[in-house]
Amino acid sequence: MKIYPIETGNFKLDGGAMFGVVPKSLWQRTNPADANNMISMSMRSMLIEDGNRLILIDTGIGNKQSDQFFGYFYMYGDFSLDSSLALHGFHRDDITDVFLTHLHFDHCGGSIQWNKDRTGYEPAFKNAKFWSNANHWQWATVPNQREKASFLKENINPMESSGQLEFIALNNTDYIEKSELGFGIFLADGHTEKQMIPHIKYQDKTLVFMADLLPTVGHIPLPYVMGYDTRPLITMQEKDSFMKKAADENYVLFLEHDAVNELCTVKHTEKGVRLDQTFSFNEVFK
Repeated sequence: MKIYPIETGNFKLDGGAMFGVVPKSLWQRTNPADANNMISMSMRSMLIEDGNRLILIDTGIGNKQSDQFFGYFYMYGDFSLDSSLALHGFHRDDITDVFLTHLHFDHCGGSIQWNKDRTGYEPAFKNAKFWSNANHWQWATVPNQREKASFLKENINPMESSGQLEFIALNNTDYIEKSELGFGIFLADGHTEKQMIPHIKYQDKTLVFMADLLPTVGHIPLPYVMGYDTRPLITMQEKDSFMKKAADENYVLFLEHDAVNELCTVKHTEKGVRLDQTFSFNEVFK
């Protein structure tokens, strides 16, 4: 097995929305805001090369939305999914599986693209299966009013109509020991229904793709919960149990949205679980 971080682009979001009830005087210490109160965010995917499978976890925001849409998110930088894949010798047509932690636009938008004559949409990975789960798919395709703006039909419906959509089999617990793609999955309901958090055994470590359970290192303290979360009290419960286990078992946390830090570890302190160390991917995995 070989794993690569894939940078798909950078954007900005409102700092207050990203930290909910936490005062700016606290969150700006780790996530400084610009003059418009926006903080820098990455959209960092993960590529897993495992035998005959090439698995991409999340796909970023994509490029098919309007200039007005992108204008809301202050896109910046030179990263793209295609250039990041090419850096490691791959093309999107090589991808066999696209695993989507959840279907918010900044996690799945790159899965679908305009067709050649721009009259409709088609999968951006023509040889891949798209993996979601039945509970989250129902949640996303019949969205509640709070999340409706994050679940865009053009990102979601073409996966099903293409015939490339598959569902991870759920069980009656919050953890799947071994999914159809070979890795474990923690199921989290605070941010959105059945967000999937992959746990990958890699080079004698447990590497966890944090998605929106932990967007940045600034979100490690328990009350630091996004205003976007649909069930913030559940998020706090999920974070509490997960972060304690991460500290106990020395998980390496892969940060999808942290614009500065690719990986981190956490530790127990008198104030609860806190940041231990930050690393680049290549510092930990050779």
